Amino acid sequence: MGELRQLWSGELPLARAFWVYAVLGGVAVNLVTSALFLALIAAEQPLAALAAGYGVSVPYNLVALVGVWRAAGRHKGDRAHADLARVITLVGMALLTVT
Repeated sequence: MGELRQLWSGELPLARAFWVYAVLGGVAVNLVTSALFLALIAAEQPLAALAAGYGVSVPYNLVALVGVWRAAGRHKGDRAHADLARVITLVGMALLTVT
């Protein structure tokens, strides 16, 4: 839980927050929850599908977005990289959340 706390507060390096949590973690969490959502829909369990599909992915996406956003604010390197990480994460998490 310590590293998730560091992610949330923006204390992780931007590269780690972006690549590990936003990109790799975001894709993995959203693939798993989407598969679970579809399986529950096929089993005619729409409320369980909504809870399983969005109950994990939306909070995860929010934590990853906030973590990258804050890490970008603390980034000592190129501002363009920090701003690009913010934009890509915002758009990516929005797309992963609604699809």
